[in-house]
Amino acid sequence: MLSQSHEVFLEVARLLSFTKAGQALSLSQSAVSKQVKALEAHYRTGLFERLGSSVQLTPAGHKLYQKLLAAKQLQQELSQEIADLSPDFSPPLHLLIGASTTISLYVLPPVISAYLRQHPHRQLSLKNRNSDNILRALLDHEIELGIIEGIHKVSHVTYTPLLTDDVVAVCAAGNPLAGHMLAVRDLLRTPLALREVGSGTLAVLEAALAQQHIKLSELPVRVRLGGTEALKNFVRVDTCLAFLPRQAVLKELASGELVEISINGLSLKREFNFVQRKGTENNAPYRDFLQFTRRYYSKLA
Repeated sequence: MLSQSHEVFLEVARLLSFTKAGQALSLSQSAVSKQVKALEAHYRTGLFERLGSSVQLTPAGHKLYQKLLAAKQLQQELSQEIADLSPDFSPPLHLLIGASTTISLYVLPPVISAYLRQHPHRQLSLKNRNSDNILRALLDHEIELGIIEGIHKVSHVTYTPLLTDDVVAVCAAGNPLAGHMLAVRDLLRTPLALREVGSGTLAVLEAALAQQHIKLSELPVRVRLGGTEALKNFVRVDTCLAFLPRQAVLKELASGELVEISINGLSLKREFNFVQRKGTENNAPYRDFLQFTRRYYSKLA
């Protein structure tokens, strides 16, 4: 087991902030500072370089951080292996997972509920960000498992497929576009509402348009909104056309509140993939969650 001082150090090193680490651990800033000072006294070297309100790891601190991350992973693997051998050993386990907006809102909630019913001694924290930021959180060790849209050219990351979903063009039921089929070139004169840069949904649209020799910069984009729900709520009351994941608008399409607009020659499909740092694929709790989620959705297919 890692000592409390080492756990506190890990959180400060991850967040590069004594204040944020204290908030995450429910400790006062003075208590966090005391634990770090105890480690610095033990190792007889500074672990953080204080730069005003921010901190950076010293070379010794960086070395300790990397070793503790490896030790924490071994600790988790050992706990799982002992639990497999001894049914009476069931230590509390906290999974740190991140997912892009669509997955967090529409794909994972029923999976997490079913998973926690099966594993009552486990807890789970889910970060909801766009795909680029989930990858960054994974590489910064803020999370141990991510689910994103598409495959990004990032080294040191492995990808495991989960689902395929459509991105559809939608508008409000009262929009003059409702009931019409568009050609791809019609998008050059159709007011649009799109997701923010870094969104997997936007990346799928950009790639599909590139195949038609159209750039996003050529489109009459009226507004960009961060988050699927914000974009969906906007297009309900506006005359713009929006591109949204089918998973996100199933209820609105079924009720008639939103209408799907067919665009001849434009196919928008995207893959949802698990992402892990290379070398962590056999971390048992996260491997179990990954396999549980894939089984859950394979049964629904």
